[in-house]
Amino acid sequence: MQNTTAITPDTHTSWLHLGAGAFHRAHQGWYLNQLHQLGDTRWSLALGNIRNSASQATLDKLGQQQGVYTLEVISPEGDIDYQTITAIKRVIPWDAELKQLIAVGAAPDTKIISFTVTEGGYFLTDKGHLDLDHPIVAQELAEPSNIVTVYGALVAILRQRLATQAGPVTLLNCDNLRHNGECLRAGLNEYIAALGDKALAAWCETAISTPNSMVDRITPKSDDALLQRLKEQGIVNDQVPVACEAFSQWVIEDDFIAGRPALERVGVEFVEDVIPFEEAKIRVLNASHSGIAWAGALLGAQSIDESLTPQVRQWIQDYVAEDVVAALPAGSIDLNAYCTTTLHRFSNAKVRDTNQRVSSDSIAKLQQFILPTLKTRYQQGDVPKATLVLVALWYLFMQRRAAGSLPFEYQDRAIDSVPFDAIYASEDSLQAFAQSPALMGCLAEHPTFTEDLRSAVDNVKKILARTD
Repeated sequence: MQNTTAITPDTHTSWLHLGAGAFHRAHQGWYLNQLHQLGDTRWSLALGNIRNSASQATLDKLGQQQGVYTLEVISPEGDIDYQTITAIKRVIPWDAELKQLIAVGAAPDTKIISFTVTEGGYFLTDKGHLDLDHPIVAQELAEPSNIVTVYGALVAILRQRLATQAGPVTLLNCDNLRHNGECLRAGLNEYIAALGDKALAAWCETAISTPNSMVDRITPKSDDALLQRLKEQGIVNDQVPVACEAFSQWVIEDDFIAGRPALERVGVEFVEDVIPFEEAKIRVLNASHSGIAWAGALLGAQSIDESLTPQVRQWIQDYVAEDVVAALPAGSIDLNAYCTTTLHRFSNAKVRDTNQRVSSDSIAKLQQFILPTLKTRYQQGDVPKATLVLVALWYLFMQRRAAGSLPFEYQDRAIDSVPFDAIYASEDSLQAFAQSPALMGCLAEHPTFTEDLRSAVDNVKKILARTD
């Protein structure tokens, strides 16, 4: 680890972000904007998309606004603050070959490339390796000019930087993956190896850094109600506002190979070891968020706050108290208190996050957020009954999907990697579900896991029947 300080060169420096979703604009963009308000404007953001996705329309509108947008910040008490964010100085139009995106990423004044592509966008197995057999990865490796993954985009940028001697660059992962910088580096190394590009592999050994980080801020999907609230405030010229909760946290391993902005001045925590922070956040907040969304969907609720019934709260509290606390080494973070704070944040009706958004990409979320606690508790010789409830909720959630009875359309970029139709058409769908390596990894072979999960599903079904 470099253990860098906030090195900012005398000239203007660019920070490129890949992924034009709302979270980036409520989090990383907001932090840099805070720094600009303190008078330090030496760094600015460029923003672009890898794929021509649904967020591209938002990006196009943002470009029309020269990167300026309104952030609605809502406190737990319901107080609302409207902030104008101007940190994005360049919005990159999408083109099929990503020429403009690659040019910005390869420019010598670009010193940081960050990204938010969701957990499923890294195509990692439960052992942390790149899934080279995944159809999306395999197709891109076969046709490298047709870039659709973060690996393909980064390789194109890094190859150009190598060719033009543009200098080192930090690759900053801002997604909810455990050891996210290390995961990105491992996946990228295996992707480059699959391409057979030894020159690029050798250059990357000394020319990139990939710090781990932990990000946290609830950012629901923008809707017409947000536009109406802005209109009531006299803000009528913003087509792409973002709403978020007041709470925000960003913890980063201080390993920036080409310098960084002085974000510690605006509350970012630079540390030597991110692991205690990310483990608490991923296992408590992220796992609970998914579990609440699954439970809420089974109860017919549309939003997270509406899903927090007394029973659902109890399931989450038991999960943390009985299994997360036992699975993690004792440290300075009070996990039960953190759970209480998390549930309070989730209950904010004015930050109305949808179960559809939170439940998206659940295959990766199950594997990243929940399975590690299951594995540890089994290794400790205990049956993780409280954590099995979360898996049971997802089994029932996907069963509803198979029956076409979810209250919304489920979205998952990895959906084709698991044979759900065959699983739920089988005579014993729970056994097929529990023993699917694509879902459960090595837990699929655990001698008692299937029957432990069956017991959890039976109990959850009985409780849900009483709730109905």
